[in-house]
Parts: sequence; C-alpha cells; structure tokens
Amino acid sequence: MAKEIERKFLVSGKRWRHVADAGVTIRQGYLVAMDDRSLRVRTYGDGRSCLTLKIGKTALSRDEYEFDIDIGVATDMLRHAVGTVLEKVRYEVEHEGFTWEIDEYGGRYSGLVIAEVELDSEADLPEIPDWVGREVTGDDRYSNQVMALSAATTGPVDEPHPQSG
Repeated sequence: MAKEIERKFLVSGKRWRHVADAGVTIRQGYLVAMDDRSLRVRTYGDGRSCLTLKIGKTALSRDEYEFDIDIGVATDMLRHAVGTVLEKVRYEVEHEGFTWEIDEYGGRYSGLVIAEVELDSEADLPEIPDWVGREVTGDDRYSNQVMALSAATTGPVDEPHPQSG
C-alpha cells in the first residue's frame, strides 16, 4: 500500500525562485470527491499524465495510488471534472535532504503559492527553509480538492497571498 505523508505551508516571498528547478505546468481535475477519498486526473506540460486515488481523512497521512495513463485519455477525463480544473506550475527545491514541491497557482487562484514536503514518516522533522511561511497542513482552504470544488471566485483564503519580498 502506498502512503502519502506531507506537510503544507504558505510560501513567503520569492527567494525560493533562486533555488528552484524550471518547473512543469499541471492541469488537475477531480472526477470523484468525497470526504474521505478522491479520484483526480492530472496532465503535465512535459506530456505525462496520471490518475490518482487518495483515501483517508487525516491531513498529514493518506493512502495514495497513482497510475500513469495516456495523455489523450487524461485530457478527455478533464472535460468531466467536477468543479474547477486547477492550473499550476510545480517547482522542486532540494533542501537539507528533503524535496520541497512549490505550486504556483494560476487561473482563479493566481498569486497563491504553496510549498509541500513529502515525508517518509510522520515523525520526520525537515528543516524549514527561510522562504517558507505559515504551516497550513490540515487547513482545508488550501486543499486542492476544496479549491477545485469551491464555489468561491476569489481564492481559498481571506488574507492576502504572501508573495512580496
């Protein structure tokens, strides 16, 4: 069984750009979304695509099953997504033995930048880079599923996006 264990943070400023890779565009939609599970489809700007099933209610750790699928099939599936198809560019940064994934959102969430770090164990304590801001692990407003299914038109939070500096 595959397990996803991750912590999620807002990004503070733009210093991360100096250490990030070139990034890849992602389009992501949900085909099924329930309180304790979701089925999503993603297409990547480099031609990859995948179908991912996530099961679990805890914010830190869930079962995750991911399958590569044909890009044409994935693109067609996105037409059937419920809610909004999210658009983002994902960058990676290696920091003190951990890979940080930074998602810079476009579309209706333009300006929002979130950093996630995947862990091998819930006990892992990665060093937090200086460009990482407030932790939002478990804050549903920053869940991709909630963002995609939200009827809001402005963004997931009532506070400004922390992108100055």
